[in-house]
Amino acid sequence: MMKSERIENRIRREGEGWVFTPSDFLDLGSPQAVGMTLLRLAKAGVIRRLDRGLYDFPKQHAKLGPLHARPEAILAAITRRDGTEFQEHESYAANRLRLTEQVPARLIYLTPGRSRTIKAGPMTIELQHRTPRKLTTPAAMSAMVFSALRNIGKANVTPDRVRHLRGLLKPADCQRLLVDLRKAPAWMHPHLRTIAGKEQVE
Repeated sequence: MMKSERIENRIRREGEGWVFTPSDFLDLGSPQAVGMTLLRLAKAGVIRRLDRGLYDFPKQHAKLGPLHARPEAILAAITRRDGTEFQEHESYAANRLRLTEQVPARLIYLTPGRSRTIKAGPMTIELQHRTPRKLTTPAAMSAMVFSALRNIGKANVTPDRVRHLRGLLKPADCQRLLVDLRKAPAWMHPHLRTIAGKEQVE
């Protein structure tokens, strides 16, 4: 089987909606050969070029046609290429955990790397630098809770909001929260212990 066929087969095997970079195929050929194959597939309409060195196998909608790439898929591709982790902005975390009804107007993610903007077709993703200590948590839910509490602020962590989070988290998330507690600011510790069920809600 030719290298170009193996590259296309991998793309189709990953399925519609997959976002990738040439580094995802370096086991199948040289950087130049991979690049040429991806350009050929893009010109043929098999894949879509989002930006320099960034492609997707677009998901098709029966009426709308090719759908936009998901931000999470774009960041996953960049993570595989650069080894950089990302987290949702504090405002997204607060919204997803239903601590606020305010919907963020911009696509903002946090990174321990440099601040920069990623253009992916019509989509713009803004990356904002945060210190590694604020971003490094083993569990995704712990990170989301930390970010959400940071967003609403110490003065706005009410008993009702603590009770809401306590009812929202699964037992495994609560156990993990206690393990990750040392990575949160000191002012959050009493709230996190209560959310995890170790203390009573006031």
